[in-house]
Amino acid sequence: MSSTWTHGIKLTLFGESHGNGIGMVLDHLPAGMPINLDKLTAFTARRTAKKGDTTSTARTETDQPEFLSGIYQGKTTGTPLAAVIHNHDVKSESYRDIAALARPGHADYTGYLRYQGANDPRGGGHFSGRLTAPLTLAGGICIQILEQVGVQIGAHILSIRDITDRAFPSVSLSTEILKAAGQKDFPVLDDAAGEKMIACINDARLREDSVGGVVECGVTGLPAGIGSPMFDGIENTLSSLLFGIPAVKGVSFGDGFDASAHYGSENNDPFIAENGQIATKTNHAGGILGGISTGMPILLRVAFKPTPSISRTQETINLKTGENTTISVHGRHDPCVVARAVPVVEAAAAIGILGQMVAQCGVHITK
Repeated sequence: MSSTWTHGIKLTLFGESHGNGIGMVLDHLPAGMPINLDKLTAFTARRTAKKGDTTSTARTETDQPEFLSGIYQGKTTGTPLAAVIHNHDVKSESYRDIAALARPGHADYTGYLRYQGANDPRGGGHFSGRLTAPLTLAGGICIQILEQVGVQIGAHILSIRDITDRAFPSVSLSTEILKAAGQKDFPVLDDAAGEKMIACINDARLREDSVGGVVECGVTGLPAGIGSPMFDGIENTLSSLLFGIPAVKGVSFGDGFDASAHYGSENNDPFIAENGQIATKTNHAGGILGGISTGMPILLRVAFKPTPSISRTQETINLKTGENTTISVHGRHDPCVVARAVPVVEAAAAIGILGQMVAQCGVHITK
């Protein structure tokens, strides 16, 4: 199924943006793992749009999950963990006049072809970024399980358009730095850069336009030797989840495309022995060699396109008549999705890392 992912653990997402609700089912989780629901709520709230925040959508959902199964007395049962998030702040009338028009940059046209016109077009339906709410919920659970075995995950906005934040240290990435941005309203390491990014987003909004950017994510504490070569590598696993986030158009690991401009002598990471542990002096590989963890921080970057829903008039076609026409998309949309996407990237990375560990080490994870 297109909305089911499996590698060690199994995740299914369901629902539509303007339907009764959205949700997720997680299967093959380790049993007996404590889940702090208050901490989980705080994590998912990072993705939720805030009232009065001009850099995000005006649609405000509480995103409080109703757990149907899989948690008992505060711990995972090991059986399918299911939760639903009910939609409340829905205004479908915004889509009534453009239901037959293919919004540029959206999956309206391709979804119409794939499902013979039977798909729900309101707010993008199942293609909507609204589905990142249950994805974030699932990942928040995985993050708590990983933290119990010493694995930490964090992310920040690396760039908005041409404005950049400081990058994570590639070798000595501390938990303090890894988690710092996630504790802020606008998740950057350098607040001065963050102010410029906010101004850029608001400028695009006032121009009836939008901007994109890049999220950088780090994983620390993952032991060396986790993963597999060829088609089951850590890069493969994480990419399959990250590309499931709407608006993601690129994923890179370590130096990524920049490595192609270097000599091998510059790109190779020399191995060293320190205090009985094997490490590398540098980390151009981003903590992964041959699809397998090296024990160094895993570093990845995720590129997000500009939000396609903009109120500027654009050319399009009528899906019912096939005729040329124009469209102006109104309603409530993020002028930039990147800030709210930071915890979503963390969540996707956590699902993939936990899945790799479960697949290799069994359901009962020990340090």
